[in-house]
Amino acid sequence: MEQFAKWYIDFFQKFLKDLGEILVGFFQGFYNLLIKNPLQYIKNFLEASNTFDAFDWIIAILALIITIILFSVIFILIIQLVRRYFRFVKIERQKSELLYEIAHLNTKVTQLVDDKNAVMALSGSKKSLDIDKTFTSQKPKQDLKKQTSRFVKLVQIDEKYKYSKLNIQMNSDEKISLDKIVKRFVNFSASQLKLYYTEKTVAIFIAGMSASKTMILEGISGTGKTSLPYAFGKFFQNDADIISVQPSWRDRFEMMGYLNEFTKRFNETDFLKAIYEAKYRNDISFVVLDEMNLARVEYYFADFLSLLEMPSPKEWLLDIVPDQKVGDPIQLENGKLLIPENIWFVGTANKDDSTFAITDKVYDRSASIEINHKAVPIHAPHTDGMHITFDYLTELFKDAQENHQISDKTLDGLTKLDTFITEKFEITFGNRIMKQVMVFLPTYLACGGDELEGLDYLVSRKIIRKFESLNLPFLQKELDELLIILDKLFGKQSFLESKKMIRKFMKQL
Repeated sequence: MEQFAKWYIDFFQKFLKDLGEILVGFFQGFYNLLIKNPLQYIKNFLEASNTFDAFDWIIAILALIITIILFSVIFILIIQLVRRYFRFVKIERQKSELLYEIAHLNTKVTQLVDDKNAVMALSGSKKSLDIDKTFTSQKPKQDLKKQTSRFVKLVQIDEKYKYSKLNIQMNSDEKISLDKIVKRFVNFSASQLKLYYTEKTVAIFIAGMSASKTMILEGISGTGKTSLPYAFGKFFQNDADIISVQPSWRDRFEMMGYLNEFTKRFNETDFLKAIYEAKYRNDISFVVLDEMNLARVEYYFADFLSLLEMPSPKEWLLDIVPDQKVGDPIQLENGKLLIPENIWFVGTANKDDSTFAITDKVYDRSASIEINHKAVPIHAPHTDGMHITFDYLTELFKDAQENHQISDKTLDGLTKLDTFITEKFEITFGNRIMKQVMVFLPTYLACGGDELEGLDYLVSRKIIRKFESLNLPFLQKELDELLIILDKLFGKQSFLESKKMIRKFMKQL
């Protein structure tokens, strides 16, 4: 112990001595530079100048002027840097004080909002009071999380599912083929909901689900456009979320919600809640955009149209908030929400003066279904709904691709039809539409439909519909030739939908 103490004292004394020499040397250097040496510099110059001739004096004066300017500039720069440093420190201090004031005000605002919500809860319905009591008594820690989270409604969904995915199990009698699902739905809808649909309409709807995550149901009012996805939600025992589109929607933030920078709370919409809740389920979810063309679809739905075209579902990421914070919903990843694969977006559209036209950009990316006639009421036996998981439905779609391939004759006729329409009308099927055809038709066949009937429906909705934008009075001859080509390629008793639409255009000439 004594030897260590002696060594440590010697070490500490030497360390202090070295530190002192550094400080002394630092100040000695400043003294030599600014006080001592300048006098010596002057003395040396005076002694040397005794031997200067005229030319030496000229050079000396120029050198002195340059030296003085150089040192003056260095001195001014040092002064400015020092002043900037002190100004920076002052600004940062003021900024810190301002941020503190903002944080204090935000805390006050949050407290006021919580107080207001508490007062409203006390004066609300008995149901809301019971819900509050349930959450308070069972999960007080999670209530605290809700109050501090920016996403109150989404955190409630986390709590509803207890932070784990709901695992829907299918019974053996529910594992049926697509054609049996069609018949079962028709009977269920008629017997329990008093909603009547033909097997063709239901088959087109299911085939459309296999071809696109976005579907458009259009036609005259009162034909059951909104009721169809509603009925499917009841049939699959997972109610569809029906969202009323507002004419004021200009971008996705009005549909999805936005972060209020003043209150630091996220304005959560029913649309966002529906997508978020679908992530907790493994069955089929529908989100219905009712009267979707009251606003411009390509404006507020643009992000979804682009994302859902990505080949990998892992890329279907929506930006919700710029960063992730403590208390945010657990399904958010770095402020992004992954659109689940088990969700379909179904838009209903009327055609009248109060709505916008749906552009080809939207039509080409969606499965379009026209419903202009109410189905005839039928007497159906009482039929229950069924559970169906997304994985099982996906397997049915894959089996349809393997077991109901499009015939070579139909594909050859489609190629020739595409060539003719491209040459005469300058409208082509394109890769996107051809991909949908190759997925839609096998599924439609598996649902019990006819191959040419399904192809006719696609051609009329995807291609012939676009003739509306053409200068048809100058295309009378081409329209006549198109009718002849359809008869030659597919038969006079086929492609009735397309022929009907073409003749309708010809009557308007």
